[in-house]
Formats: sequence, structure tokens, C-alpha cells
Amino acid sequence: MSRPAVAKINLALVVGPVRGDGKHEVVTVLQRVDLADRISVEPAQELSVEGFAGDTLVERALRALGDAAGVEPRWAARIEKRIPVAAGLGGGSSDAATALRLANATLERPLALDALRALAPGLGADVPFFLGVGPQLGRGDGSELTPLQLPQDYWVVLCLPDGKAKPSTGAVYEAFDARGGDQGFHERRAALLQALDRIGRSRDLAALPANDLASSPVANELRGLGAFRADVTGAGPAVYGLFSAERDARAAERALRSCGRTWICVPAWYG
Repeated sequence: MSRPAVAKINLALVVGPVRGDGKHEVVTVLQRVDLADRISVEPAQELSVEGFAGDTLVERALRALGDAAGVEPRWAARIEKRIPVAAGLGGGSSDAATALRLANATLERPLALDALRALAPGLGADVPFFLGVGPQLGRGDGSELTPLQLPQDYWVVLCLPDGKAKPSTGAVYEAFDARGGDQGFHERRAALLQALDRIGRSRDLAALPANDLASSPVANELRGLGAFRADVTGAGPAVYGLFSAERDARAAERALRSCGRTWICVPAWYG
């Protein structure tokens, strides 16, 4: 069995202080887009994951599923990568969630969705999101999710700028702490929630606050090319721009090819 594992963008990311568990308090708006890896999982004599040498999450997810189901993790998984790695697009988390679903379906007694969701936070903060559907508001460490009804009628241009790579997500958060980025968290969180309440059409997404963790001059370029909202996704370095018209999105994507790798996407409800 195989299915796509789609990417996500953070339409907003407000970050607060470090919690008692060592993670940061966040409020984030998560939206799938149809840039996707493809994951295949079949029963096998032993656990194997092929296709992407850098994988850790899919293997961990399958081992966790075996433990929870009381079975040996005997699956052969294959990852066909298209989502860039360590770019803020959630590819690893999406791969893990998709592998969980596929492997669970092969069990004689599949786990209920709630049981799968209980495994997800231990794998990564974004994994629970990819086990749900539609846009969601993430709170706590990002894994406490509430469904959102948001417009889906826009085009997304993604750009991964050349020469830009974050050393690690942890390092990005350390830099955030060093500059006192958590100051004003409660005000920014309130502004995000108020903006969500006023969203009725796609262009209203422009009122969401900017990403607290990272910024990029590419976002300014996207706005100059007609994006009604542009920002870094997650801890970066990938940047997105939202466009009302396909022709404008395609023109912007062509204009940004000299800056790095680019894609045109649309919102995805599940995957």
C-alpha cells in the first residue's frame, strides 16, 4: 500500500517561553499543501526503511506502532522524497504519520485512531497534525490541536532559498531565547486568535501575525510579486507566498527560480 505524505506550512507561528518540559509554548496555524512525498508500507519478515537514508522518524513510528499493538514491527517501508529536508515543511512528520496509518491498516487488529494519536506526540510535535484533517490550530508544544475552518481557495508558491539551511530547529529556538523573543507572547497570541476570528476570505489570512522564529527577504520579494501573505514556515528556511490568482502565482514562481528551488502548490485537506 502507498499514499502521499503532504507538506505543511505555518500560516502563523507565535512562540512563547520555555515550558516545564523544556519545550516552548507555541500557538500556530497549520495548513497542508499538496507538495508530497510518497510512502509505501507492506508486511515483511523484518523492519526495513528504504529510499531515504536520512530517515529516523518512519522507523521510530513503526517500532512504536509494533510496541503499542503488541506485535513485532515487521514492515518494509519505502520513502520517495520530494519535500525538502529540514526546511520547515514537516516532511519527516508527515512521512511518519502516513507510515503509521499504512502499517496500522495491515494489522489483524488495527489500533483505533485515538491510539495512533497517543503515539504521535512522542514522535514529533507535527505528527499529530498529520493524523488529522484540515487546517488546525496548534497550542501547547504544537500538538494540542483544534480544527479550523479556513479558506482554501488560493495558490501557494514555495521557495527554498539557495545557501540557506538552519543548523537545527533547536538552534533556531536557542537564538529566539537569546534575543528575548518570548517578550510580548500573550499579546501576540491574543492578536493571532483575534485575527482568526475575523477570517472570512483568503485575503484575510494577511492579518495573521508574522513568524516569531524566522524572517526572510524572500517574503518581501513574494509580496512585491503580488502575494497577499508571505512568510517563513516553521523554523525555516522555506518561505511561502499566498496568491489569489494562478497566473500571478506562476509568474512569481518563475521570478524566484534564480533564488532557489521553487514549487507551486494548493491547499490540501488531508494526506
